[in-house]
Amino acid sequence: MTIDLDALYTDLHQHPELSFQETRTAAIAAGHLRDLGLEVHENIGVTGVIGVLSNPSSDSGSEGPVVWVRADMDALPVKEDTGLPYASTATGVDPDGETVPLMHACGHDMHVTAMIGAVERLVADRDRWHGTLVVIIQPAEEYGQGARAMLDDGVLDRFPRPDVVLGQHVGPLPVGAIGIRPGPQMSASDGLHVVLHGRGGHGSRPDSTIDPIVMAAATIMRLQTVVSREVDPTEPAVVTVGSIHAGTKNNIIPAEAVLDLSLRYPDDAARERVLARVERVIRAEAAASGAERDPEITTLHSLPATINDAAATARATAAFQAAFGEQAVVDTGLITGSEDVSWFARDAGVPLVFWFWGGIDPATFAAAAQNGTIERDVPTNHSPFFAPVLHPTIEVGVGAMVAAAREFLG
Repeated sequence: MTIDLDALYTDLHQHPELSFQETRTAAIAAGHLRDLGLEVHENIGVTGVIGVLSNPSSDSGSEGPVVWVRADMDALPVKEDTGLPYASTATGVDPDGETVPLMHACGHDMHVTAMIGAVERLVADRDRWHGTLVVIIQPAEEYGQGARAMLDDGVLDRFPRPDVVLGQHVGPLPVGAIGIRPGPQMSASDGLHVVLHGRGGHGSRPDSTIDPIVMAAATIMRLQTVVSREVDPTEPAVVTVGSIHAGTKNNIIPAEAVLDLSLRYPDDAARERVLARVERVIRAEAAASGAERDPEITTLHSLPATINDAAATARATAAFQAAFGEQAVVDTGLITGSEDVSWFARDAGVPLVFWFWGGIDPATFAAAAQNGTIERDVPTNHSPFFAPVLHPTIEVGVGAMVAAAREFLG
């Protein structure tokens, strides 16, 4: 029986789950993989799923290559505003114990759907390839911790080791487009949690305090000069302060302020330079404010750059061109978003190929491009308005994963 991918997608979209809480999603994915005949293992790296399909050559008996294909499955604490009939109204509890709205604002529901569809095709056409397919349904990509959790749970020792790792991501490209490039495909990133220590007191007597809110404001403004004045203009880098928390009342100067930062860079060398400059600014502004305690700087996550192997990417690109036409395959340039998929390839010491496929209605994208309003009219990942059109996004996602997997399977 053919899997109803429309129904699968809309169901996943209506039932998003936060990182490491994806129990329902994991069970659904595991059920489909099991029904397709794969050997399925659950609760890997907390909620991850692994499916293994061995298909040795009937002629030679050769086991053939091992190809890992990966889809992530977690959602975001975002309130959906798409207005779709299957829009999410779900809520969840975040790690701080707060009830938050939930949405698949990054398209991971589409990733799982396309993966299940691709596996169904590969199972049906197993006479056209041989080798071992290892399907990874990964938790907690949004925390940057899911791949690491699965690796720490021993996936490289417990399952056939890969010869190549493949992954894909739906994004704000027109439907039908495949975005891929050799070398850096997505940026490295770090998340920093910064606590600035002041001295609290009455709002009427600021002279008796060390105001951490002023300290935070000065730090935030000075951090904006790291990229604009200390990074080569030809080198992509991002320093974003995404969260600031301080104080409880208008007439109380608090004792501390908390900042959360997101940093992005193309490679490890740039990471070292930007991190050093960010830390220097934070500590210097605290000293300039007269802080009696050094700031606390904690790394929330650290993700490597997503770097596509040149030779493997050339093979995948040729496969995509054969499947979709040369005009469909584009170089997106370096994407300043970050991913944790590369941990699988890095730890295994094998090539990675990671690509994007479009989910935006082509007419909508073309009109926005003509009007110069892409930033306004084409929702990006993590937007409350982001929702890929179902067709042919699903079909292209399935086809792209099948084309790439077959290229590397014998």
